[in-house]
Amino acid sequence: MSFGGIESNETKNENISVKKSTFNGLIIGLIAITGIAMFFAGSYVLNSDSDKISQEELQDAISKLEIKILQNQLPTTQPTSPVKISADNDPIIGNPDAKISIIEFSDFQCPFCARFHVQTLPLILEEYIDEGKVNLVFRDFPIQSIHPNAFPASVAAECANEQGKFREMHDKLFDNQNQWNRQQTADAVLMFNQYAEEIKLDQEKFESCLSNGKYIDEIKKDLEDGRDYGVSGTPGFFIGNDKIGYVELKGAQPFDSFKKVIDAQLDA
Repeated sequence: MSFGGIESNETKNENISVKKSTFNGLIIGLIAITGIAMFFAGSYVLNSDSDKISQEELQDAISKLEIKILQNQLPTTQPTSPVKISADNDPIIGNPDAKISIIEFSDFQCPFCARFHVQTLPLILEEYIDEGKVNLVFRDFPIQSIHPNAFPASVAAECANEQGKFREMHDKLFDNQNQWNRQQTADAVLMFNQYAEEIKLDQEKFESCLSNGKYIDEIKKDLEDGRDYGVSGTPGFFIGNDKIGYVELKGAQPFDSFKKVIDAQLDA
């Protein structure tokens, strides 16, 4: 059972029923994929005591671990008072001068983040963002330990942003999450290049930006800031502005939960 649709990146000790060789391979895999270089290497051939693990076994083991993580989440809570949060210089959807900002810490490979994109964001866009009252600031929080393609997806979105098409790449990544979600990273990157072509980016500039990992430091800063703000899972939201502070809302909450906080902040 999940609470509020939060994908946690902190695990407790759990007994996961997988064969020993798969478990050993999984642990090695989780250690390996935390290195940024592995995101772009596209290689998941692992070895543990001379036992090889296939990509299919690895993905199955990761999926089981992810389920365990999701089963051990804390209930959604909100702080009793507004907090101070920085929007940094991250991509903005909507009017940059809107009274209220929704600062989202998100992971492109997170299923709950995709749920927010599909079910809730369109309603927020219609009632608030398209009306110029609210904007959405997207800050990256890729959970590397269970989402090996999330970091390069964040780089792809940042590379699209420098050509003025963050929103288009953002939508492509979430709309097609099931397409690239379980691919080897090298194959996922090829799909990101395809999306760039579909949204009519300068392909040479995009591919150079992506392959060079131009925005790795920027994404790492988002991660560090998110941890400083107490973000432990995705999606995580902070709603408000610098003057009145921000109210935290955790998880892929329904539209009514966002509406309650947004309306209160607009009236503040």
